[in-house]
Order: sequence, then C-alpha cells, then structure tokens
Amino acid sequence: MAVQSALYDEISTMLVESDLFNHLPSAELRTAAHYFSITKLAAEEVIFNEGEIGNFMCIVHEGSVHVIKSNQNEEQIEVVKLGNGRAFGEMAVLDGERRSATCKAAEDSVVLTLSKEALDKMLEEHPRMAARIIRAIAVSLSRRLRMAVGQLVDYID
Repeated sequence: MAVQSALYDEISTMLVESDLFNHLPSAELRTAAHYFSITKLAAEEVIFNEGEIGNFMCIVHEGSVHVIKSNQNEEQIEVVKLGNGRAFGEMAVLDGERRSATCKAAEDSVVLTLSKEALDKMLEEHPRMAARIIRAIAVSLSRRLRMAVGQLVDYID
C-alpha cells in the first residue's frame, strides 16, 4: 500500500509539470494520478505509428519525443520534438480515431500514459475533475490548430 501511495505521489508531482494538469488543485492531482501509468522508453522506441487506432495519450516527463509525419512521397518528416511537460496523442483519448503522426522516443525517456479506458472511468467516478481535464485537452488542441492554420497561411499564395 505504501508503495502504491508513493507511486501516486510521484505521478501527481509529474502531472504538475504539464500545462494540461498544473491548474488542478493538489487533491485532484493526486486523484488523477490513479488513472495514469508511468512508461519507460528506450531511445528510438516507437510509441505509436501514424494510421494506428489510438487509445491513449502521453505526457513527456523525462527525455524527449519526435513527432513524425509521412509526406506524399512517404518520406518521414519530423514535425516537432517534444520535451518535458508536453502532451501528445490527446486526440485519441477523445475520439479513438487513427493516429495523425508517428511518435518515438528521441532518447531514453519517461512518459505518463492515460488510456481512453482510464479517462472514461475517471468520467464515471470523478466527472467534474474529468471535465476540467477534457477542457484543458480541448484548449490545448485548439491552440495547436490555430498555430497550424497560421503556419498554413504562410504557404498559400
């Protein structure tokens, strides 16, 4: 029991580092920690591939993650490199659709993982907290969409 308690304390401390969760009160962070797992990744380990059905999201705790997209010629293009506190794969816990990019560890890394199933369970057991988290995910996705649209405009004649 003490080991599990220490694990939840560790996860809640990790969650504070993420913009998605740092707005939650400490009691809610500790509760949210019960729905996450810690995953250790080796350098170059693929977390998920573009086109796969998604059912989890991650938050980088240590190390970094490459986000890679295939172009029309099937060449792999690195879109961004994510560091500590950055979330990825969030769309999957909301819609369960296919992954829009491949993500792999750029170096030995540690990520927090939240499955769609765990988020659904959180919605049943702690609906207000889950709603705050889902809203934070939606705001994060909205910001990224706005940035992408802004960048697209630069390529339009």
